[in-house]
Amino acid sequence: MEKVIDFDKELFVFLNSLGSEPFDGFWEIITKQFYWAPFFLAVFYLLQRKVGWKGLGIIILFLAALITLTDQTCNFFKNHFERLRPCNDPEIKDYIRVVIHRSSYSFFSGHAANSMASTVFIALVMKKHYKYVGLLFLFPLIFAYSRIYLGLHFPGDIITGYLFGILVGLLFYRIYYFYSRKYNWL
Repeated sequence: MEKVIDFDKELFVFLNSLGSEPFDGFWEIITKQFYWAPFFLAVFYLLQRKVGWKGLGIIILFLAALITLTDQTCNFFKNHFERLRPCNDPEIKDYIRVVIHRSSYSFFSGHAANSMASTVFIALVMKKHYKYVGLLFLFPLIFAYSRIYLGLHFPGDIITGYLFGILVGLLFYRIYYFYSRKYNWL
């Protein structure tokens, strides 16, 4: 396990060092969900056109439950493992670029888990209606990379968040699909 953690730190230092001060403001914007609102509204608009207002309302309820579960699970893991964020890690904190400092724990990334879970769920709902739903996966990739850039998460935190998010997204889609067929929401 030590080798995995060491590799994770080395990879973080490499990826984090790719940053440049002129781009810091851009990545600070990318990491905040608020600035993604136009993207979310566009996705909701495309969904509403295919599933109607009632269907969109049901999807939003599923997303709310999905994000709640994912977020609370991330908090549980962070408080259980108590892995220091890169910006607080005494081994590397003096060698990295820290754009944003947080004192909470790192493992695993809630940004990565929530963005991947919601994207998997939405992509599966939209796949029969739209040809290029795979482009939605640019959102969690860019969104989670911002956490490395800013000095807040190790790559292992992001990858674990992605894996957990995929599982939660698939689970919620299966539940949605079961009930949508049962109650004819599709």
